Amino acid sequence: MKKSSAAVWILVAMVIGIGVGYMVFTSFPDKKSATEIAGYISLVSDVFLRLIKMVIGPLVFSTLVVGIAHMGDAASVGRVFAKALAWFVTASVISLLLGLLMSNLLRPGDNLGLPLPDIGASANLATSKFTLKDFVGHMVPRSFAESMANNEILQIVVFSMFFGVALAALGERGKVLLAAIDQLSHVMLKITGYVMKLAPLAVLAAMAATVAVNGLTILLKFAVFMADFYLSLFLLWGLLSLAGFLFLGRRIFKLLSLIKEAFMLSFATASSEAAYPKILDALDRFGVKRKISSFVMPMGYSFNLDGSMMYCTFATLFIAQAYNIHLSLGTQLTMLLILMLTSKGMAGVPRASLVVIAATLNQFNIPEAGLLLILGVDTFLDMGRSATNAVGNSIASAVVGKWEGELLSEADAAANEARIESEQDATLAHPAQV
Repeated sequence: MKKSSAAVWILVAMVIGIGVGYMVFTSFPDKKSATEIAGYISLVSDVFLRLIKMVIGPLVFSTLVVGIAHMGDAASVGRVFAKALAWFVTASVISLLLGLLMSNLLRPGDNLGLPLPDIGASANLATSKFTLKDFVGHMVPRSFAESMANNEILQIVVFSMFFGVALAALGERGKVLLAAIDQLSHVMLKITGYVMKLAPLAVLAAMAATVAVNGLTILLKFAVFMADFYLSLFLLWGLLSLAGFLFLGRRIFKLLSLIKEAFMLSFATASSEAAYPKILDALDRFGVKRKISSFVMPMGYSFNLDGSMMYCTFATLFIAQAYNIHLSLGTQLTMLLILMLTSKGMAGVPRASLVVIAATLNQFNIPEAGLLLILGVDTFLDMGRSATNAVGNSIASAVVGKWEGELLSEADAAANEARIESEQDATLAHPAQV
């Protein structure tokens, strides 16, 4: 399946999914019945996401270890780590500032026209997970097996960094093990290719299940809030693309074209994890060497969640505005700094953005009940956040590759993409021989 046709299939599946979901919603006005039917529909997307989670841990470990081992020494690893982290911190600050700026300019919480939840109500979200102390302690795995079992990407990255550096230090003695892990990475990529064939069905099921329960009228109730948020996301996409243009030149448009399938997949499933294998493939085609992309991408999934971070400031101020709570500029900047730290533990935590927001609301005496305002549309907002995270990590990997001199020229990248295409065509034509 060619890249363009695969993207079209995902888009078609989204449209069909919305239609199927709306039919269920109108045919079964009873919320309980619609929810039960949606549960069965979502089995397909749940299985797909489980399959993705099944391969993510081994895929990150194998590709990252091979990439680090090929860098040769700890100094090279440290240099790439520092460059990636500098990009992530800068992107995080810009995302948070944009969310703060847009929320103050658009003021979506003013004159909401909706009944506000009682101030004493609780969203029942655990907020203790997001302290700096817990995050630093959580970074280092107690057990590699436990990290793999729980899909703790950041912990897998930490272990893989140690493993890759140690393997490189062994020199000739480590080549046999390195070759075995390299073969493991190819096996995991092959499994990923099989799983990705289910992507259109998973997208259809995810959209159908969401619309079946919520309908489309909920979007009208929060039309202003959602429109303002997606306008802000659109501006963030523009800023990320502009930053990419400054470092990559016109090649940024080629990159954006290559990741369109990953973008739509993460949008439709509201999961940036689902797009991880597709982004790796897109970066290969773009010319980013695997030793860079396999290192920067897993880091990005823990440190570079641009869409989620912008949402944190945007939603927090929206709730404050809804309850007519004035926050001075100094207070808002303090909030931004706190979010900068606490949001770094988002990866792998269900509904992580909401948990971070809940923790922030408590610290600034803003009613946590305000979260109940946005819970109904959070899935629709999560789609945009996840897609933005995918775009941000793709551009970050390409830029770091350019900084390190590990980005192929346009001619070499085109030849490499043609080679990847021919290999995929050979796999489709003779699957038993591959």
